[in-house]
Amino acid sequence: MDHDLEIFPLLSYALHHSDPASHAPPSLSVQHSLANRYPLLTNPHVISTLIESIPSTITQTLHVFASLGPRPDPSSVSSARAKIAQIRETDPSSLSPEDAAKEEQIYVTVVKLEEVHEGYEKQLRGLEEKLSEVYASAVESLDGGDEVNEEVLEILDGGGVERIDLSDRRLKLLPEALGNNVSLVSLNLSRNDLKDELKHDEILLNFLQLLPDTISGLEKLEELDVSSNLLESLPDSFGLLLNLRVLNVSGNKLTYLPESITQCRSLVELDASFNNLASLPANIGYGLLNLERLSIHLNKLRFFPNSICEMRSLRYLDAHMNEIHGLPIAIGRLTSLEVLNLSSNFSDLTELPDTISDLANLKELDVSNNQIRVLPDSFFRLEKLEKLNLDQNPLEFPPQEMVNQGAEGVREYMRKRWEEMVEEEQLRSVIEAEKQQGGVTGWLSWGSSIVSNLLSGGTQSGGANKPKEDSYMDQLL
Repeated sequence: MDHDLEIFPLLSYALHHSDPASHAPPSLSVQHSLANRYPLLTNPHVISTLIESIPSTITQTLHVFASLGPRPDPSSVSSARAKIAQIRETDPSSLSPEDAAKEEQIYVTVVKLEEVHEGYEKQLRGLEEKLSEVYASAVESLDGGDEVNEEVLEILDGGGVERIDLSDRRLKLLPEALGNNVSLVSLNLSRNDLKDELKHDEILLNFLQLLPDTISGLEKLEELDVSSNLLESLPDSFGLLLNLRVLNVSGNKLTYLPESITQCRSLVELDASFNNLASLPANIGYGLLNLERLSIHLNKLRFFPNSICEMRSLRYLDAHMNEIHGLPIAIGRLTSLEVLNLSSNFSDLTELPDTISDLANLKELDVSNNQIRVLPDSFFRLEKLEKLNLDQNPLEFPPQEMVNQGAEGVREYMRKRWEEMVEEEQLRSVIEAEKQQGGVTGWLSWGSSIVSNLLSGGTQSGGANKPKEDSYMDQLL
């Protein structure tokens, strides 16, 4: 059961610290992710507050669900639902009500078990979100040091410095002296405790407005990191950062990105993960034509804007743990894409468009933990695909034994399936052509067969008549 909690990292971490004997620690990769998103997680006050926030019933709930065993395979659940529908549509005369009820109950049990697991997952998701809010409140209650200590002021007094790192300093506010550093190329404000009478997001906004000639004073800025704060929005003036190449706004509370971000045409890398984004700017693909890496995982995105298909330079796209319902039809235009992660969109992602096969340079594809039943027929065209993860999907084509053989096995299976489909279509075309010609082709074939038999002596007549027939055939010839 602890393994299942990996997708709820904060809960897994808190449970382990509350009772190490009963709950294993999260994996190293999960711990690393937690350290980036929750930098003060090891603070005694913070972790104790998290542990106190865990409801007493959670342990009982975990025990109950552990006794249920593993979650049913998606394909089994799908088959069970189909069987139930089939039984209910069966003619009552062919099966007695008692027998039908008994047979149906077998499949109902599978479906109900899936529904119980789904309810469990929903409950844990809600608890994970609550713990995230508790963490933010606990951090806010910590006592900070001086508002701006002398070390920070010394850094800012450098004047013409190009790189400033003010991360992990628990700053309660941003000093106005930052506005004197118009030569900034890199600015790191991540993992701070920005507190003031203003909202946290207003602090950043006001800071930007305090700079000479507003944000245009940062015209040389290429890297900006404001991750792991409590920002709820970004100022529209972001569009003036024309030389910005790397932007990290992950680990905040952003519900949207300003449309003006599309004017940052020099952006090569954008990390907006670990937020509450419900959508992306409609024109993001038309503006960010040079973007190579886009990380938008752990948000609440349902759809991609169609313009994302114009990002011809995009090589890396991570959108796992969202609510993605599907990909744009023109997704195949992203011909530079090498890595695509659409995993853990759970019941929302049910299919992939045929155009995904146009991603000629795709090397890694992860669509695990979704509801995909069939891969596109042209999937075999992904010749450069090296890593493929199809786990936890109710796949019908390809079958599981092919999936176990990895990307090459799946590709070969889909290629053979395609060839069979082409052959069937060609055969249907020939038959249809004969029908349209009113059987002429059939008569010609029959006539050719008769002539061939006659020429080869294949008639069934007796030997006494054969010379006469040969003479007649000679005359015909």
